[in-house]
Amino acid sequence: MPCYVSVMPTTTRSAATRRGILDAAQRIMARKGYSGVGINEVLAEAGVPKGSFYHYFASKDAFGEALLKRYFDEYVSDMDRLLARPGTPAAERLMAYWRQWRETQSVDECQGKCLAVKLGAEVADLSEPMRLAMKTGTDAIVDRLERAITGGLADGSITVDGDPRGTAQALYDMWLGASVMAKIHRGPAPLDTALTVTRHLLHL
Repeated sequence: MPCYVSVMPTTTRSAATRRGILDAAQRIMARKGYSGVGINEVLAEAGVPKGSFYHYFASKDAFGEALLKRYFDEYVSDMDRLLARPGTPAAERLMAYWRQWRETQSVDECQGKCLAVKLGAEVADLSEPMRLAMKTGTDAIVDRLERAITGGLADGSITVDGDPRGTAQALYDMWLGASVMAKIHRGPAPLDTALTVTRHLLHL
């Protein structure tokens, strides 16, 4: 009787390997940054043979761009789930988002795992495709904050002094800066200050 072995299709294996490389890169670069990580280190972490990198990515820039696009796709999907709680006032959903940010950025001596915090300034000067991927990703986050603030104005749970877009941008910029300062100080005090100022700006 012939023995049949289930073999994963080549395209599926290739996609899985590509995801594995990006997973490994995200883990390492969240700690070391972009420039401090070599391709061979990422391949070793992913368990992929050396020399096969360019089978999956045309260049290191293309690899970095793919890493950021995937990171932000996953981030905004999680954000959508958090902000889409039916029957819950927008203010409560927004504050849940900021509290989660504070919690995730407070781990590992406030080193966090946010690639926008870790790589933002670095890659903006290194690679135009990566800068644009970072801009697209952060714009998508601000879009969602703007919609949540607009919802809060509609349900009466928040008020703001400016327009929703400007408030959303100011809040995101403040939290990004607070996350950098938390890394510098190795403590969550800047994040706690950001949480207090957020309540003030939303009149909570």
